This record gives sequence, C-alpha cells and structure tokens, in this order.
Amino acid sequence: MQIKTRQALEQAIRADAFLLLKHSFRCSISDRAFKEYEAFRRDHAIETGWIDVVADRDLSQWIAEETGVEHKSPQALLIKRGEVVWQASHFDITCESLAAAL
Repeated sequence: MQIKTRQALEQAIRADAFLLLKHSFRCSISDRAFKEYEAFRRDHAIETGWIDVVADRDLSQWIAEETGVEHKSPQALLIKRGEVVWQASHFDITCESLAAAL
C-alpha cells in the first residue's frame, strides 16, 4: 500500500513489524527494487507499505529524521515498534534479502 500521510506512517512504524520501501518512479534501480518488493509481498505475511520519495518527499525526510537512518532511494527498512532493525538500499533490495531480514 502506498503511504501518503504522516499519520499513516506514524501508525505503521509502531506496528510489531513493518517493512517500508522508499521508491522513486524516476529511477530504474528503484523500479527493479520495487519489483523485488512486490514479489516478496506476495509470499510473506508482514505489514508493508511504500513511499514515493519524489511526490512525498516530506514523508521520506521525516522517516529519515525519525529513525536516524540516512535517506537513500531505493531503500528498504524493517521497523519493529518504531526501531529500524534492518535496512538495505539499491541492488541489495531483493526478494531473498527481504525474506532473510525477517
């Protein structure tokens, strides 16, 4: 699901486990990462969401500030009760790496 509001993002990151993907439609590397994320979502029961880092730059910046994890795009963050426990970016975002992070 696309996350478009700070309220939705705040609620999501307080979950027991939440996978967030920061994505740009302007980047071919991000497009590849999004396909890996979609494949992962089909096979795993974890709450997930994504942010369009161009259209929703403020959300992308807020999550970087809130978590202390430097912004990258594409970037995947596994968040448990508000704390980032794993992250990957660019070509390190694969269906396999996302599954291993769980």
